[in-house]
Amino acid sequence: LRRPLKKRLPKRERQPVEAPQAPNECWALDFTSDNLSTGQSFRSLNVIDEFNREALEVEVDTSLPAERVVRTLDHAVAWKGLPKAVRMDNGPEFISEKMSLWAEKTQVELKFIQPGKPTQNPFAERFNGTFRLEFLSPNLFDDIDQVCEAAFEWKLEYNEQRPHQALNGLTPELVLQNHRKQQSLLISGTNSGG
Repeated sequence: LRRPLKKRLPKRERQPVEAPQAPNECWALDFTSDNLSTGQSFRSLNVIDEFNREALEVEVDTSLPAERVVRTLDHAVAWKGLPKAVRMDNGPEFISEKMSLWAEKTQVELKFIQPGKPTQNPFAERFNGTFRLEFLSPNLFDDIDQVCEAAFEWKLEYNEQRPHQALNGLTPELVLQNHRKQQSLLISGTNSGG
């Protein structure tokens, strides 16, 4: 019997990672995993806006195939608008045809990190560390519904109440509000001839 050939990844170029200057310039995607009290494993797909480190989505289930990744992105887009780019690793869900078709349809650039270089996705890695330390490690959940509900509550607290050292002690929500105020002042100054 012939062994199936391993799917070869295209050569990935290292891309500079700079903090975006506005929302929706680049989102970061990554997975985390853990186990329920029953021993069953589950995963979370974390979607972060790199501008203000806002957790846009924390999608939890026992399986998160490419269709769920696309659906989760569509859900985030419905309330946040389209990002210009999405940064992610080379996991099968991300290199799938469904993801490529989504990017083509929405005109979102897919920024793949080099294989084996998670530090090239630093915003997702930082979020995952915090998510594991503050949410996954201290809690033992009995079922997926319990994880989903708790993850939603944790995400709200993370975005709206928890100060972030990387944001000079502000919350992601406050950083976004400050950005909107600055943009309004710039627009009103331009309109008034200033």
